[in-house]
Amino acid sequence: MKIALLGYGKMGKTIEKIAIERGHTIVLKVDKDTTTYTLGDADVAIDFSIPSAAVDNITNCFNANIPVVSGTTGWLDHYDAMINLCKEKNGGFIYASNYSLGVNLFFELNKKLAKMMSPLEGYDVSMEEIHHTEKLDAPSGTAITLAEGVIEHTNKNTWQLDHGDQHTIAITAKRIEKIPGTHTVTYSSEVDDIEITHTAHNRNGFALGAVVAAEWLKDKTGVYEMKDVLGL
Repeated sequence: MKIALLGYGKMGKTIEKIAIERGHTIVLKVDKDTTTYTLGDADVAIDFSIPSAAVDNITNCFNANIPVVSGTTGWLDHYDAMINLCKEKNGGFIYASNYSLGVNLFFELNKKLAKMMSPLEGYDVSMEEIHHTEKLDAPSGTAITLAEGVIEHTNKNTWQLDHGDQHTIAITAKRIEKIPGTHTVTYSSEVDDIEITHTAHNRNGFALGAVVAAEWLKDKTGVYEMKDVLGL
């Protein structure tokens, strides 16, 4: 499979390593200094760029009829427009806030726990996410996905950084050097706390998931999620 890498930072380099180990070829590397590029004969593109570049990268893929896997966060104000463009161009698209298999299982566990906690009185839910200091957006896309899973099954209807109330989930975002990503969902009451936590040890799980998603998306059209890839 021929892969175009849109974004060649630490994550892009890890994706490159794993893709080559799995027998694929990298035919394009777009980094922060790239001004123009041609997608050429790529079978699929993987976008792990920056928020300001993601929409242009995804648009270029749809216009070139190349399926794209996007893991860039911080651009979702334009998500609906990208979905509409994908359908208009009959493109193939997967967006996930996190491609790790473990995290996607964690997403489902989070929803299940929210359903169980919803009828119980006296518990309030909050979240904490910790990432490396180079992460540009806060809270993380993974934390937002977790919050959306709770909102779907409880009386919470929104989230907010560092502040919560009866209908708002408080999300605390911390930036600490060399932390790949830790996410904790906590239900607190006067008598006890219930917590679930996912801790990433390195970038490899994210990168492997992105490559697996690209392998799955090749030659497909439509809009998908990581749970489609994993059959969850």
